[in-house]
Amino acid sequence: MANRTYEVMYIVDPDTPTERIGKLNEAVGKLVEKEGGTVIRMDDMGIRTLAYPINKKSEGYYVLYEIEGTGQEIAELERRMRVNDMIIRYITVRVDEDRKTAEKLRSRREKRAENRARFRPTEEQVAASEEAVAQ
Repeated sequence: MANRTYEVMYIVDPDTPTERIGKLNEAVGKLVEKEGGTVIRMDDMGIRTLAYPINKKSEGYYVLYEIEGTGQEIAELERRMRVNDMIIRYITVRVDEDRKTAEKLRSRREKRAENRARFRPTEEQVAASEEAVAQ
């Protein structure tokens, strides 16, 4: 099966002690490694305001992982997040297809800009034409 890139974000209850959040983050990383995936990036975003109250809480501790794998590690990770009382919300998004599309659009845009630049006059040509008009 092909490796795919996923972003997994979860929100931890803000009343959870910092040590337990650190242990949870380590456990998530170890689980992904054990299931055969790799953690590309982990962003500990800290406490932020929620968009809407969840369980009468208006803040949550956000953590974002970027994971590369086959998908079986994501299934196991989501199963464990579902039963963990510290995690109040989680979401997983597959981002590899979107990034490929964005890269194609970026390369087309750069190619078009390069083509336009070939037909634009250089600064020396603009200055020479302004001098000719002034005389």
